[in-house]
Amino acid sequence: MLLDAVITDKNGNPVPRLTAKDFELKEDGKVQKLAFVTPPGERENQAVPPTLPAGVYSNSPRYRLSGPAPIAIILDSANTTFKDQLYARTEMLKYLKAQHSPEQRIAIFALTDKLSLVQDFTGDAATLQAALENLNLTVPELSRTASGGEAQLRDLRVNAQQYQALVQAFGKFQRSQSQYSIARRVEVTLDAMRRITRMLGGLPGRKNIIWISGGLPFTLDPDVAYNGTELAENFQTPMRVTSRFGAQETLTSSQSSFYGEKIREIASQMAYAQVAIYPIDARGLLISTSQTDVDVQETMREIARQTGGRAFVSRNEIDNGIALTQRDRTATYTLGYYPANKKLDHKFRTIDVKVDHPGVETTYRRGYFAVEDTHPSDEKLDQELAQAWQDEAPDTLVAFEAQLSAAGSGKTRVDFLVDANSLSTAGDAGGKKFDIGFYIAALCPKGKVLLEKGTKLQRAFPTDVYNQMLQKGIHIHLETDTPPSCQELGLAVRDNRTAYIGTLRAPLPAKP
Repeated sequence: MLLDAVITDKNGNPVPRLTAKDFELKEDGKVQKLAFVTPPGERENQAVPPTLPAGVYSNSPRYRLSGPAPIAIILDSANTTFKDQLYARTEMLKYLKAQHSPEQRIAIFALTDKLSLVQDFTGDAATLQAALENLNLTVPELSRTASGGEAQLRDLRVNAQQYQALVQAFGKFQRSQSQYSIARRVEVTLDAMRRITRMLGGLPGRKNIIWISGGLPFTLDPDVAYNGTELAENFQTPMRVTSRFGAQETLTSSQSSFYGEKIREIASQMAYAQVAIYPIDARGLLISTSQTDVDVQETMREIARQTGGRAFVSRNEIDNGIALTQRDRTATYTLGYYPANKKLDHKFRTIDVKVDHPGVETTYRRGYFAVEDTHPSDEKLDQELAQAWQDEAPDTLVAFEAQLSAAGSGKTRVDFLVDANSLSTAGDAGGKKFDIGFYIAALCPKGKVLLEKGTKLQRAFPTDVYNQMLQKGIHIHLETDTPPSCQELGLAVRDNRTAYIGTLRAPLPAKP
């Protein structure tokens, strides 16, 4: 288990030169033995990424990134009013002009009805500014509900009894529409968390996600989660969700149970992928004391606590919040340990970290769900692959290289070389057993998949062969037809034991 802990002094400055003997880590109240402690900056590779040969592509971090750990910024249009989106963009531009340093790699995403890549990782401030300035902000479609209905009903020439019946019917329609809107926002936000974890999860070290929003739409109960009770028990009563656009709403019991399971799953994925969310309130400084605004801000704080980030609420300095998130990178220690409790019982394990150093402040993920990421259903595997084809940045949970070459007669040959260290294995009498899927898709404009071809590798290898694979990788090749209307191939490698996926997109090779 890996745990990232941000250690600062009372002024917010990084505390250097801490070692394993300075830390005490408890899980569910029991002290755990630390296997290692990695100080800030040790894993940061300052070398220029190597150049791949012609016709070879890779989703491996060493070919995409160098320098400090990258940061992703999400401008959340799904949960933010248009006015607040404008303010957030202005503040982001202010940060890029005044405080951004070239060695820091930043990617920008936009969340509307789905998560979209605006600008891939770059350290060039001018490129990031241009991407923001060209971004089309939108009025949140998911926030629109019917309004003004009663005023229109009063204009109808009906008697009192008919009018009352119409008011009740219209109220029922409004509640149904509002509940649907809230449910859709929950789905869209959870899907965005899943996608960003898939895209960044394979990058080394801690990944800081700056989530600029008018209010994340769902909340967890920290009192339930932190005492070790299963999250599912928290949703035996209807789930409470916060709305940036209206009053607090309640989902039905069946919806609560459904979303509760999804929240537990994505929370587990983010924990294992070392993803921390830093919510920033796009509304700036708030004087309001309404219950809805209080709930929105507490939801942001809780998401930060659950993932090990910080929340920046009720302040006029979005640009300063981004800068403070950057500073946390220089104060992050990674603690590695093997949990003494080996049972994967889907329960929440609390984590408590103490540092034997006076006056320090610690920020870290407060726990994790002990979920076994094995044996997903065929339906889930197919669903993950279908969603992965739509991701606009490479998914990195499985690392691989691919060489493309024309095979004649409208065919393309793809040679996969997979990093075996990014795959899970099962013990077998014959050694270590892999369960891997290799896939090629012909991608056309607007994300349409015209053709998909795949194969599987399901077999055990002796220990000596397995060790060679760890060093040299796993090689397999496929050939596929390439429709004339498509100019790009999507390539994917999936670990069928965990549903983890690696993807990349590559242009079709020139015909011989």
